[in-house]
Amino acid sequence: MQTGGDRSGKRVERKLAAILAADVVGYSRLIGVDEAGTLTALSALLKGLVEPTLTRHRGRIAKLMGDGLLAEFSSVVDAVAAAVDIQEAMPARSAHLPEDRQIALRIGVNMGDIVVEGGDIFGDGVNIAARLQELAVPNGVAISEVAHRELRGKLDLPFEDAGGKKLKNITEQVRVWMWPQVNTPSELSGLDDTRLVLPDKPSIAVMPFDNISGDPEQEYFSDGITEDIITELSKISGLFVIARHSVFTYKGKSVTLKQVGRELGVRFALEGSVRKAGKRLRITVQLIDTMTDHNMWVERYDRDLEDIFAVQDEVARNVAKALAVALKPEEGKRLSRLPAENIEAYDTYLSTRAALWPPTKENLLTARNAYQRIIETEPSFAGGHAGESMTRSFDLVFGYRKNFEEEGRIALKSAETSVALDDTFAHAHSALGLAHMVCGHHEAAIDCVKRAIELQPGDADVHLYATFPNWFAGNIDIAYETINTALRLDPQYVNGPYLNVLGNICFHAGRYEEAIDAFKENTDRGGPLAPPALAFRTAAYSAAGRMEEAKAWANTLLNFMPTFRSTKFPMLRMFRKQEYRNQFIEALRKAELPD
Repeated sequence: MQTGGDRSGKRVERKLAAILAADVVGYSRLIGVDEAGTLTALSALLKGLVEPTLTRHRGRIAKLMGDGLLAEFSSVVDAVAAAVDIQEAMPARSAHLPEDRQIALRIGVNMGDIVVEGGDIFGDGVNIAARLQELAVPNGVAISEVAHRELRGKLDLPFEDAGGKKLKNITEQVRVWMWPQVNTPSELSGLDDTRLVLPDKPSIAVMPFDNISGDPEQEYFSDGITEDIITELSKISGLFVIARHSVFTYKGKSVTLKQVGRELGVRFALEGSVRKAGKRLRITVQLIDTMTDHNMWVERYDRDLEDIFAVQDEVARNVAKALAVALKPEEGKRLSRLPAENIEAYDTYLSTRAALWPPTKENLLTARNAYQRIIETEPSFAGGHAGESMTRSFDLVFGYRKNFEEEGRIALKSAETSVALDDTFAHAHSALGLAHMVCGHHEAAIDCVKRAIELQPGDADVHLYATFPNWFAGNIDIAYETINTALRLDPQYVNGPYLNVLGNICFHAGRYEEAIDAFKENTDRGGPLAPPALAFRTAAYSAAGRMEEAKAWANTLLNFMPTFRSTKFPMLRMFRKQEYRNQFIEALRKAELPD
């Protein structure tokens, strides 16, 4: 143990300690539902369970926050025993409360060097404990490999090896162990074994609805209803809704909802079936808690086909009600508004939007032709004009078309038409933001994508589209946040551009190794190798000083695009800051790519 003082004369102590970090699951939601009741319950929990348990195991509270605490122990065995004792007692303390007001904790434990100053604690040992806490399941405990080694032969608890994890702001991977053992080997079947942290609001995955019409050609219809309900739920700010790309990876597969909850990081799942016979529909839906398999709500709708939008509105409202989520007045109005008069036009819009990625030249052309057909059949539907505008903007972003002025003007006009037709349609504002972006109107672009997020906060694509204007304008921190939100909303995607875009942004932020990790993960998932991502991947390796790999990727890029020239790269003209262009060009020069 070392002691000393800082320049202010305060006593500073450095030592090895075990740290317990605890956090209240969904604190913001609980406060929103019942602030006074939540604060009273948390105070009783602290005094009646947490403090006595910590004291019994020779620990002390080093810091109290509104939604959690840090505690210090001299022994890892004591820290882990205290954590497990607390968590084993937690379910009984909330059992009498309504489900939306029950309190759960996540706890992380680590052993490492800490700094003690004025009774408070700091350092990597504390930071790792806090990050481990984020990985724990509600009423669960996550501990580091260092802590787990100390337990061997001393504490007989069934911890599960969750493998190495990359923790935020921690340089090296940390091997993590989980209690209780919530997974079996057969359940670890996702694209990776990362345990996603539950959001601080009710989280839900709408599973692909079953087509029970006896007609395989009706499959598209049940898929369309699934997509429509996802879209409606994503308009509700109090919900966290997984994107359609991720849920459709489960279509036709035999999986448990517990597995889905773990792999997508959600607490609830909506299942349903559709029977369509002529002009009549029967839709059955049920809301399930993925942790307990508890059926929270079930309903059957027998309606005429023309009432389909009203049914989807009712489903969204009933889900919100079952999860105790209050709709804001403007959200209720948006749910009640018909997205289109023609259901076929609306479903074509959704399916075309989903098929846009990866944004190859061929995919963009196919999508634009589909959107133009929608405009011809229903010119008053905002979606057709928004989609047509987006394809033109992305043609320019990815360098498929060179006439920026003419194409940008057309994209802007189509997007303005879309907003004029329906000012509450989030993707209309996204399209307008992208069009302003390619035209060089950075501030106008950012205002538009902000509005899109306000209108549809749970839509992964809305956050993706918001990333581009912020990136090109130089708002790197905001771009990093929006692309990570998109990734969290769509964790199982394969063909989307999320990880490549994340890599591009990390490059301009100077986080070269993180950029390389993002590009590698995209390749591991089978994601597309497009020239823009190859160029930024080469630049990231070059800027990181990994020249052998940089030159290998430079050759791959030239095989894709023999005419590539770094100074002629179309995307460069959209950056507001010259320093970003210079950073990119210099890195590619080091990799011996031609100017």
